[in-house]
Amino acid sequence: MKIDGTAYRSIWPTADGRGAGIIDQTKLPHAFVTLELRSLEDAATAIRDMWVRGAPLIGATAAYGLAIALLDAADDATLDDAYSTLLATRPTAINLRWALDAARERLLPLPEAERRAAAWSFARELCDEDIALNHAIGRHGLEIIRDIAARKPAGEPVNILTHCNAGWLATVDWGTATSPIYQAHDEGIAVHVFVDETRPRNQGAGLTAWELGRHGVPHRLIVDNAGGHLMQRGEVDMVIVGTDRTTARGDVCNKIGTYLKALAAHDNGVPFYVALPSPTIDWTVTDGLRDIPIEERGEDEVTVIHGKLADGSVTKVRITPETTPAANPAFDVTPARLVTGLITERGICAASAEGLAGLFPERAAR
Repeated sequence: MKIDGTAYRSIWPTADGRGAGIIDQTKLPHAFVTLELRSLEDAATAIRDMWVRGAPLIGATAAYGLAIALLDAADDATLDDAYSTLLATRPTAINLRWALDAARERLLPLPEAERRAAAWSFARELCDEDIALNHAIGRHGLEIIRDIAARKPAGEPVNILTHCNAGWLATVDWGTATSPIYQAHDEGIAVHVFVDETRPRNQGAGLTAWELGRHGVPHRLIVDNAGGHLMQRGEVDMVIVGTDRTTARGDVCNKIGTYLKALAAHDNGVPFYVALPSPTIDWTVTDGLRDIPIEERGEDEVTVIHGKLADGSVTKVRITPETTPAANPAFDVTPARLVTGLITERGICAASAEGLAGLFPERAAR
């Protein structure tokens, strides 16, 4: 995607082939900073401390982290240590485990002398695959936007509400929930996006709004609690969100607050779609509420906010009493019954075991 006309991916191999470049998302939207990951610990820290975030990008970063870890030694012990270190960074996003399992499966049978090159090839292939998957998701989601646009009065945009960041910053390129939006915009369809601020980390305000603006997509930021009101007034044509893990029966685990948007959409007859590449489906889990671990993050994400002062400096500000503790569940689970459809790289299906099995029979049959 483009930043002021220049195309970027969210992760890329360094020129010397011994590291990976990333955009430090903790600095957005006030500064555009790139970093180089040069060690296993760099990659683990980038995932754990959310320099990178979003399930697909976490998986890609883990793949590069594994490749970096094998540069100096490629024996089984080093591979196992790197696998365990990276797997422990974030518990909820399934792409992390999927990428590491796939990498280990490819590398373990190889002689040590071949593992380094194979690890780098795997990371590059995974990134290219992610881009292809997300572009395909966009093509299928575009049909929904086209259909809504055809039914709107001439000149009126399709109003789309998002939550969190499921844009190209959360993937290697295109994004999941934003891919249909970008493709509609690039095709000339009038779209307008209501961007949830997405407390506590404000990934909508800081990331989705930033990338939409840099690509030229019309949008407005709203507070998280405004979505239901806008739906009641008929100002939202559709909701589209991403997911960090989707069960084999169509339950969706996504950034905290997604469930409330789904409830509001259901009550007001607004279509609620979830965009997901198939690696985000956890075929081993059927009950999202019971079986998906919900990451509990630090209190300071709730009690402290980052902002830019009038003099241009960026600082942290505490917004709660010093004596007030905070709970910070990072995700919630939206039951399949509240989801209008799942937009995948193979098409759109019902959020159900039958719907997913229809698109992915080879996985559902295992």
